[in-house]
Amino acid sequence: MVRSPFFYFLFFLLLLSCQEQTTPTSNASSIRKDAIDYVNKGRVSFQNKNFNTAFYQFNKSKIASEAIKDSANVVYNLIQMANIQQINGDYYGSKETLTEALPYLKKKDVYSAAINNLFGIADKELSIYNDAIFFYKEALKDCTDDASRQSPLNNIAVVYIQQKKYNEAINILNTILDKKLLDKEPPKKARVLDNLGYAYFKMGETEKGYSLMNEGHKMRTQSEDFYGIIESNLHLAEFYSKSNPQKSNQYAQAAYQLATHFNSVDERLRALSFLISNDSGIKNVQYAQKFIFLNDSIIKIRNNFKNKFAKIKYDSKKEKDENQKLRLEKAENLLSLQEAKYQRLFFILGIAILILSILYLRKFYQNRNRIGKITAAYDTETRIAKDIHDELANDVFNTITFTQTQPLESTNVKDNLIQKLDHIYNRVRRISRENNEIDTKANYAINLKEMLSTYNSPTTNVIINNIEKVSWDLVDDVKKVAVHRILQELMVNMKKHSQASIVVLKFESTTNKILIDYTDNGKGCQNDKIIKNGLQNMENRIRAIKGTIIFDTEPNKGFKVKITMPK
Repeated sequence: MVRSPFFYFLFFLLLLSCQEQTTPTSNASSIRKDAIDYVNKGRVSFQNKNFNTAFYQFNKSKIASEAIKDSANVVYNLIQMANIQQINGDYYGSKETLTEALPYLKKKDVYSAAINNLFGIADKELSIYNDAIFFYKEALKDCTDDASRQSPLNNIAVVYIQQKKYNEAINILNTILDKKLLDKEPPKKARVLDNLGYAYFKMGETEKGYSLMNEGHKMRTQSEDFYGIIESNLHLAEFYSKSNPQKSNQYAQAAYQLATHFNSVDERLRALSFLISNDSGIKNVQYAQKFIFLNDSIIKIRNNFKNKFAKIKYDSKKEKDENQKLRLEKAENLLSLQEAKYQRLFFILGIAILILSILYLRKFYQNRNRIGKITAAYDTETRIAKDIHDELANDVFNTITFTQTQPLESTNVKDNLIQKLDHIYNRVRRISRENNEIDTKANYAINLKEMLSTYNSPTTNVIINNIEKVSWDLVDDVKKVAVHRILQELMVNMKKHSQASIVVLKFESTTNKILIDYTDNGKGCQNDKIIKNGLQNMENRIRAIKGTIIFDTEPNKGFKVKITMPK
């Protein structure tokens, strides 16, 4: 059994789908390892105070974490970067870095608290006190327990002191001390005591203030909290600046030496400012010169840090964009290769489909032509059988009866018999001509005219006009056969049904078309009752050669046919 070509096509697609290759997955584990390595290196560099290197390493870890969508690590690295910027006085830059982290926050947790706390520190150092308090309070909302709330509360109190809201600061600091959560953490408790004492001092309660500041100073000394000791010394230097300048100088000198040792530049400047205000001698000039030199240096250093941090970010962004561009170009190249592959595949599929379609159509038309030939042969056989039955059988029977009943010796009888036999012969000849093979060569017009002329009879006059003027040699053989058969069927239909006495066939030829007008004066019929069979065959034949046929008839007004076909 011959299978449909579409079966093979579907089978071909199935084979192709089985050969589809899987795309390689990205190496996420390698990127994750890079992110962890960079963040660990950043911590070591930070501890060693290599801030530029630490900033660079945290930034590299952030970029790697972005690539694998590790939001938590992105936020952690940005917090560390912002912290480094604040240590080096780049407060505006730190706020930009913290803002980068906000889209990666998934929930309120220790990270969001740290970010808000750093926002508050930056605004406090920039003297934007109301904003600082807002962020510290936001940090408080994200704290999960009382212990973690102590640092933001202390920071709020420090800002209140700067705003001279001493009562508010004192209330907060006393609340922290009353809860006794810091008893096991001396450095933190010492910081609260020192700030509380400083608030009382600034409010005018000097004795209470001194007592608390001095207690905080002792606790910091015992726990070797050197950065805390610097702050306590500065507060005590301010406390004695008016009542005992010499003692104020001692605390200021101690603060200056520690700040110099630990490279706390802001604290060195504050210590020098006390030394300058407390001394009016030669040393005052020396302190002033140190202050100016140090202040200029710190401005340059911090600007240098700002530029370095900005450059690290810029270079990283540029590198990221270039890598993205390279990845995009690589993806485009892969896509182009994939497209070329699929184009080749579809080209092959197209060729295969075309070949299968041609084979299928060839088989289809062969079958249709074979069926058409069988149908035509059957129709021809049926028509011949009908003609023989309707016309020849009766004539032959009458002739046989005539020979059996009439004396054949009579001359008149013999002539009559010969006439009847001649009539039968002409009938047979006409039937033969109607169904024999058609000569489409040079004698086509002569044969066509001869075929039409056979329908002349004592009762019917067939008139043929301009058949020779048609350039039949320019007409396709298939169309010649169609014209012959159509006109033959038309004449047969006339002979059987119209009872016409005059039949006129007029041929015309234009550049691209052949026009044939048929007219008879027969009895005609209703348009909607035109006899089919032969007329239906005419319509089928004329449509097959892309022509048209129009029937025009009415009862007792004859029969007209207009045939148009391309050459």
